[in-house]
Amino acid sequence: MTNNTKRAVIMGATSGLGYEVALLLLSDGWKLGLAGRREENLRELQSEFPEQVCIKAIDVKDSNSDKALLALIDELGGMDIYFHSSGIGYQNAKLDADIELNTLETNGTGFTRLVGTAFRYFKKKGKGHIAVISSIAGTKGLGVAPAYSATKRFQNTYIDALEQLAGMQKLNIRFTDIRPGFVATSLLNDGKNYPMLMKTPYAAKLIVKAVRKHKRVAVIDWKYSILVFFWKLIPRCTWKRMKVKN
Repeated sequence: MTNNTKRAVIMGATSGLGYEVALLLLSDGWKLGLAGRREENLRELQSEFPEQVCIKAIDVKDSNSDKALLALIDELGGMDIYFHSSGIGYQNAKLDADIELNTLETNGTGFTRLVGTAFRYFKKKGKGHIAVISSIAGTKGLGVAPAYSATKRFQNTYIDALEQLAGMQKLNIRFTDIRPGFVATSLLNDGKNYPMLMKTPYAAKLIVKAVRKHKRVAVIDWKYSILVFFWKLIPRCTWKRMKVKN
């Protein structure tokens, strides 16, 4: 590794899109700080790429996760990109309170704590790139997944606000809001039939491409871009009568 080596931290690298994005960046020579709750999964990746990977077990819901993130950045030797891939989502038509609040704590509070930490780090450094995986679910409020769709809309708006804040403060910080459709990850391992389901490696390649091109908003993939376009045109009076489920 040289001083010119690019460095990224991936929060939520133990499985799914975070894991696949990590593999793509490692194959391209990046040095990575990988974080997530399942330390055994992180150690497995570190054993395959011992010279490129630093790891730390971090639960985004932990009030000290911001300090753990900064410790990982320090161990990595710095950070050029912060990639937030940590999140949960459930269909919850029964509106179970524990599910709703857990989703809010993970996708809302945990997201804010760590993305905010990355922003402050890049402000001090003078430049950086924050990429987050939100979802097309943030487009409209989904009756079968209230907290999930609401927290994804929150993430979209939060990144919008940080971009404006960076501009106000004349900071050289880039932002990429990645909005996938249905991807075959553990989040959708519930036996339901999801239309236009994408394989994880395919979605990860499109995500890395979008980040490299510094795209501001990237809907993954083109089929979902068309879907979201028409989705936005549905009036509220019509939307509330629709039975959107899978």
